[in-house]
Amino acid sequence: MKRRLLQLATTYVLFVALFILQKPAFIIYYQKFYSELSIIEVLNVMFHGLPLDLSLAGYFTIIPGLFLLLSTWIGSEKLKLAKYLYFGFIAFIMALIAIIDLGLYDFWGFRLDATPLFYFFSSPKEAFASVSLWFIVKGIIAIIGYAALIYTVFFFTLIKEKRPLKIPYKRLSTSFALLLAIGLLFIPIRGGFSVSTMNLSKVYFSQNQRLNHAAINPIFSLMYSLTHQTNFDKQYRFMESEKANRLFSELIDKPIGSDTIPQLLNTQRPNIVFVILESFSTKIMKSMGGVPGVTVHLDQLAEEGVLFTNFYANSFRTDRGLVSIISGYPAQPTTSIMKYPEKTEHLPAIPRSLKKAGYDVQYYYGGDADFTNMRSYLISAGVERIVCDQDFPLSQRTSKWGAHDQYLFDYVLKDLQERSSKQPFLKIIQTSSSHEPFEVPYQKLQNKVLNAFAYTDHCLGEFIAKLKKSPLWSNTLVVLVPDHLGAYPPSPDNQKIENHTIPLIFAGGAVKQAMRIETYASQIDIAATLLHQLGLKHDEFTFSKNILNPASPHFGYFTVPNVFGMITADNQLVFNCESNRIQTDEGTKKSANLEKGKAYLQKLYDDLAKR
Repeated sequence: MKRRLLQLATTYVLFVALFILQKPAFIIYYQKFYSELSIIEVLNVMFHGLPLDLSLAGYFTIIPGLFLLLSTWIGSEKLKLAKYLYFGFIAFIMALIAIIDLGLYDFWGFRLDATPLFYFFSSPKEAFASVSLWFIVKGIIAIIGYAALIYTVFFFTLIKEKRPLKIPYKRLSTSFALLLAIGLLFIPIRGGFSVSTMNLSKVYFSQNQRLNHAAINPIFSLMYSLTHQTNFDKQYRFMESEKANRLFSELIDKPIGSDTIPQLLNTQRPNIVFVILESFSTKIMKSMGGVPGVTVHLDQLAEEGVLFTNFYANSFRTDRGLVSIISGYPAQPTTSIMKYPEKTEHLPAIPRSLKKAGYDVQYYYGGDADFTNMRSYLISAGVERIVCDQDFPLSQRTSKWGAHDQYLFDYVLKDLQERSSKQPFLKIIQTSSSHEPFEVPYQKLQNKVLNAFAYTDHCLGEFIAKLKKSPLWSNTLVVLVPDHLGAYPPSPDNQKIENHTIPLIFAGGAVKQAMRIETYASQIDIAATLLHQLGLKHDEFTFSKNILNPASPHFGYFTVPNVFGMITADNQLVFNCESNRIQTDEGTKKSANLEKGKAYLQKLYDDLAKR
């Protein structure tokens, strides 16, 4: 039993070691990008890349583990050929992916994924057109040489046996122990016991994207991409490109003189606190005609500040909503762009724009920042510091999602006191306590769901009250917006227009005066609206429109799987792309938004394919 368990552990550790060693090799090969790296930075790359290495090693160790299990019944001699074939195949795959990755990184600027494979299989001639024959020959030689080297290591470490493993006397207990050990491999494969499963976001740790790239395991990157890849430019082809382009040109922000756009703020460089409220909606706000007594403090802020009353969530999930808010980029019905770090790197982002204007940028979340690749997206977006569940003591991580909102807001307040000299600042706070299972350390309402919202509202109220007493308040803008459609009342239908209505509130001492704005808009329009108020350009935010620009088209837009909704004052439309049917069509100009909505979605996927 001991020999078999030791060999299983040796197999796993050997795979991990090989993956780790590939990182300094990558850095040495691309010394032109990493010439100024310190030893500490190289070690950081190796350390932060470890989660993907541990996960992939788990995948690769399962079959050798099954060989060992089978050997308890038939002996190891009969499995020699199978071991030769398996480790030969793995050596070839490791070498093939590593060398192709090395060769293509200089061209693509990101680690190997399914993108090069798509171009190769769709048009191999064009795929090879940009490289010389000698480049290909060198690559083939390198693959053969590296595969031979890896296989040699495998042979002398794992395949060659001084003493063949014989059938043990206690086969059942040995088999059980091996099964248990193989089962334990699924812990590193999954990435532990947290909410998030293993993904590329785990390795992102630096503002220097080159360091993040060096930490990525290219085999994991390729596997991940292949299991999440679709041909975006082949989806949602409703009309000819010329027509889609023409219709889309009518749906984007229009240039206009600044003097015709009202100024909501009394300064162009306020401190900004974004509060992204988990699952909130207008239906729990008394000021919006919803349930009274739930969001007492949010209702008060709506009265004191600027309330946008015809505002819509772009989607139904946090990962999609965050990109809509931060990057002004519409949510997609069949995927989430946050799953693709190589695409999110090229998205515009409010934090990056403000960082260029001199803002100090932080992000605060009580949960797991690696969930759905959030960390990689935020770092790419220009966030300098991310506070997440690991920054809170275990005693405060009592929620399924991490630290409850009261501890989250307390953390931000502490930071405001200690880092207040760094102004102007942008602090983005993402709450989580009003997420299911809606279990919170607070009891005000009998309804469990509403009580969770009341708890977050209570935490928000205490935070705002303390901020108001601070000298920062007079020069601070507080932007309050939910991350996606609301969780109350419970509804299985996320395609209903009314379920997507959410509040957007500009509050704080930097706001000139209280008012209500009834213009139709959605989360993607926050970027253009806010940046214009700050006197900053927002041209790169293609899909974002200034809500206060009278020359621009005004509409709310949302997507859920295979469905889009487009809402204006004269037409409220929901279209099911899968069934090719209109689900909802109301207003004085029925179907007016149908072709526009189709063109908008088609252009979104054109853009997604090019990112």
